[in-house]
Amino acid sequence: MGQDTPAVPQGFTFSGNGAIPNNSLPLLVYRAAARLDADDPAGALEDLFTGNGWTDSWRNGIFPYHHYHSLTHEVLGIAGGHGRVRFGGETGQDLDVRAGDVVVIPAGVGHMRLEASKDFLVVGAYPPGCGYDLIKADPAAYEAARVRIAKVPKPETDPVTGIKGGLLDAW
Repeated sequence: MGQDTPAVPQGFTFSGNGAIPNNSLPLLVYRAAARLDADDPAGALEDLFTGNGWTDSWRNGIFPYHHYHSLTHEVLGIAGGHGRVRFGGETGQDLDVRAGDVVVIPAGVGHMRLEASKDFLVVGAYPPGCGYDLIKADPAAYEAARVRIAKVPKPETDPVTGIKGGLLDAW
Protein backbone atom coordinates (compact mmCIF):
# COMPACT_ATOMS: atom_id res chain seq x y z
CA MET A 1 0.00 0.00 0.00
CA GLY A 2 1.05 3.58 -0.51
CA GLN A 3 0.93 4.44 3.19
CA ASP A 4 1.85 2.84 6.50
CA THR A 5 -1.78 2.90 7.65
CA PRO A 6 -4.36 0.53 6.17
CA ALA A 7 -6.00 1.79 3.00
CA VAL A 8 -9.58 2.93 3.45
CA PRO A 9 -11.48 2.84 0.18
CA GLN A 10 -14.19 5.18 -1.07
CA GLY A 11 -17.43 3.29 -1.74
CA PHE A 12 -19.98 3.83 -4.51
CA THR A 13 -23.21 1.88 -5.08
CA PHE A 14 -25.29 1.73 -8.23
CA SER A 15 -28.80 0.47 -8.96
CA GLY A 16 -29.66 -1.68 -11.94
CA ASN A 17 -30.95 0.20 -14.96
CA GLY A 18 -32.46 -2.47 -17.20
CA ALA A 19 -29.29 -2.84 -19.27
CA ILE A 20 -26.60 -3.13 -16.57
CA PRO A 21 -27.56 -4.97 -13.36
CA ASN A 22 -24.94 -3.37 -11.07
CA ASN A 23 -24.79 -4.70 -7.50
CA SER A 24 -25.80 -3.75 -3.97
CA LEU A 25 -22.15 -4.29 -2.95
CA PRO A 26 -20.18 -1.05 -3.22
CA LEU A 27 -17.53 -0.42 -5.83
CA LEU A 28 -14.37 0.38 -3.85
CA VAL A 29 -11.75 2.94 -4.88
CA TYR A 30 -8.38 2.96 -3.14
CA ARG A 31 -6.51 6.19 -3.89
CA ALA A 32 -2.71 5.94 -4.16
CA ALA A 33 -2.93 2.49 -2.57
CA ALA A 34 -0.11 0.79 -4.47
CA ARG A 35 3.61 1.51 -4.36
CA LEU A 36 4.65 1.20 -7.96
CA ASP A 37 8.12 0.08 -8.98
CA ALA A 38 9.59 2.62 -11.44
CA ASP A 39 11.01 -0.18 -13.61
CA ASP A 40 7.90 -2.37 -13.63
CA PRO A 41 4.81 -0.68 -12.18
CA ALA A 42 2.49 -3.33 -13.62
CA GLY A 43 4.59 -6.05 -11.99
CA ALA A 44 4.21 -4.35 -8.61
CA LEU A 45 0.41 -4.48 -8.98
CA GLU A 46 0.49 -8.10 -10.13
CA ASP A 47 2.59 -8.96 -7.06
CA LEU A 48 0.18 -7.07 -4.76
CA PHE A 49 -2.89 -8.80 -6.17
CA THR A 50 -1.33 -12.27 -6.32
CA GLY A 51 0.05 -11.88 -2.80
CA ASN A 52 -3.50 -11.20 -1.63
CA GLY A 53 -5.02 -14.16 -3.48
CA TRP A 54 -6.32 -12.44 -6.65
CA THR A 55 -5.08 -14.18 -9.79
CA ASP A 56 -5.43 -14.51 -13.57
CA SER A 57 -3.98 -11.03 -14.02
CA TRP A 58 -3.78 -9.21 -17.31
CA ARG A 59 -2.28 -5.92 -18.58
CA ASN A 60 -4.15 -3.62 -20.95
CA GLY A 61 -6.66 -0.79 -20.64
CA ILE A 62 -10.41 -0.52 -20.05
CA PHE A 63 -12.85 -1.04 -22.89
CA PRO A 64 -14.45 2.15 -24.26
CA TYR A 65 -18.00 0.74 -24.00
CA HIS A 66 -20.29 -0.17 -21.10
CA HIS A 67 -19.71 -3.74 -19.97
CA TYR A 68 -19.77 -5.87 -16.84
CA HIS A 69 -18.93 -9.34 -15.57
CA SER A 70 -21.67 -11.59 -14.19
CA LEU A 71 -19.50 -14.47 -12.96
CA THR A 72 -16.80 -12.68 -10.98
CA HIS A 73 -15.68 -9.57 -9.17
CA GLU A 74 -12.71 -7.73 -10.70
CA VAL A 75 -9.86 -5.55 -9.47
CA LEU A 76 -8.27 -2.88 -11.66
CA GLY A 77 -4.95 -1.35 -10.68
CA ILE A 78 -3.71 1.70 -12.54
CA ALA A 79 -0.07 1.01 -13.42
CA GLY A 80 0.54 4.08 -15.57
CA GLY A 81 -0.99 7.34 -16.69
CA HIS A 82 -4.46 8.54 -15.85
CA GLY A 83 -7.99 8.21 -17.15
CA ARG A 84 -11.64 8.89 -16.60
CA VAL A 85 -13.90 5.86 -16.16
CA ARG A 86 -17.68 5.69 -15.86
CA PHE A 87 -18.89 3.12 -13.36
CA GLY A 88 -22.50 1.98 -12.95
CA GLY A 89 -23.77 2.43 -16.50
CA GLU A 90 -25.07 5.37 -18.47
CA THR A 91 -26.27 7.28 -15.40
CA GLY A 92 -23.42 6.12 -13.16
CA GLN A 93 -20.44 7.96 -11.70
CA ASP A 94 -17.45 9.29 -13.65
CA LEU A 95 -14.23 8.87 -11.69
CA ASP A 96 -10.71 10.02 -12.45
CA VAL A 97 -8.07 7.36 -11.79
CA ARG A 98 -4.30 7.62 -11.87
CA ALA A 99 -1.21 5.51 -11.38
CA GLY A 100 -1.30 3.85 -7.96
CA ASP A 101 -5.11 3.82 -7.66
CA VAL A 102 -6.94 0.49 -7.31
CA VAL A 103 -10.63 -0.13 -8.03
CA VAL A 104 -12.52 -3.23 -6.85
CA ILE A 105 -15.57 -3.80 -9.03
CA PRO A 106 -18.36 -6.08 -7.74
CA ALA A 107 -19.84 -8.53 -10.24
CA GLY A 108 -22.46 -6.82 -12.38
CA VAL A 109 -21.18 -3.24 -12.01
CA GLY A 110 -20.80 -1.58 -15.38
CA HIS A 111 -17.61 0.18 -16.37
CA MET A 112 -16.19 1.89 -19.44
CA ARG A 113 -13.23 4.12 -20.27
CA LEU A 114 -14.25 7.66 -21.21
CA GLU A 115 -10.76 9.06 -21.76
CA ALA A 116 -7.17 8.17 -20.97
CA SER A 117 -3.63 9.41 -21.33
CA LYS A 118 -1.44 7.72 -23.93
CA ASP A 119 0.49 5.92 -21.18
CA PHE A 120 -2.65 4.59 -19.44
CA LEU A 121 -1.97 1.01 -18.31
CA VAL A 122 -4.25 -1.18 -16.20
CA VAL A 123 -3.60 -4.46 -14.43
CA GLY A 124 -6.70 -6.54 -13.78
CA ALA A 125 -7.21 -9.68 -11.68
CA TYR A 126 -9.95 -11.83 -10.16
CA PRO A 127 -10.63 -13.77 -6.97
CA PRO A 128 -9.94 -17.50 -7.35
CA GLY A 129 -12.57 -19.99 -8.40
CA CYS A 130 -14.72 -17.77 -10.58
CA GLY A 131 -15.22 -17.99 -14.31
CA TYR A 132 -14.90 -14.96 -16.52
CA ASP A 133 -17.39 -13.39 -18.89
CA LEU A 134 -17.87 -10.02 -20.54
CA ILE A 135 -21.36 -8.67 -21.19
CA LYS A 136 -22.13 -5.42 -22.95
CA ALA A 137 -25.05 -3.31 -21.78
CA ASP A 138 -27.97 -5.35 -23.09
CA PRO A 139 -31.57 -5.50 -21.78
CA ALA A 140 -31.94 -9.01 -23.25
CA ALA A 141 -29.11 -10.32 -21.02
CA TYR A 142 -30.20 -8.45 -17.88
CA GLU A 143 -32.36 -10.95 -15.96
CA ALA A 144 -30.16 -13.99 -16.58
CA ALA A 145 -27.10 -11.95 -15.55
CA ARG A 146 -28.83 -10.86 -12.31
CA VAL A 147 -29.34 -14.53 -11.40
CA ARG A 148 -25.65 -15.33 -12.02
CA ILE A 149 -24.47 -12.22 -10.12
CA ALA A 150 -26.48 -13.22 -7.03
CA LYS A 151 -24.50 -16.49 -6.91
CA VAL A 152 -21.02 -14.91 -7.07
CA PRO A 153 -19.37 -15.53 -3.69
CA LYS A 154 -17.74 -12.76 -1.71
CA PRO A 155 -13.94 -13.01 -1.94
CA GLU A 156 -12.02 -14.34 1.05
CA THR A 157 -9.38 -11.61 0.70
CA ASP A 158 -9.14 -8.00 -0.39
CA PRO A 159 -6.73 -7.46 -3.32
CA VAL A 160 -5.09 -4.47 -1.57
CA THR A 161 -5.31 -5.15 2.18
CA GLY A 162 -5.30 -8.96 2.21
CA ILE A 163 -7.11 -10.58 5.12
CA LYS A 164 -8.20 -7.43 6.97
CA GLY A 165 -10.23 -4.37 6.05
CA GLY A 166 -11.27 -3.18 2.62
CA LEU A 167 -13.98 -5.25 1.00
CA LEU A 168 -13.98 -7.64 3.97
CA ASP A 169 -15.47 -4.76 6.01
CA ALA A 170 -17.45 -3.07 3.22
CA TRP A 171 -19.07 -6.17 1.74
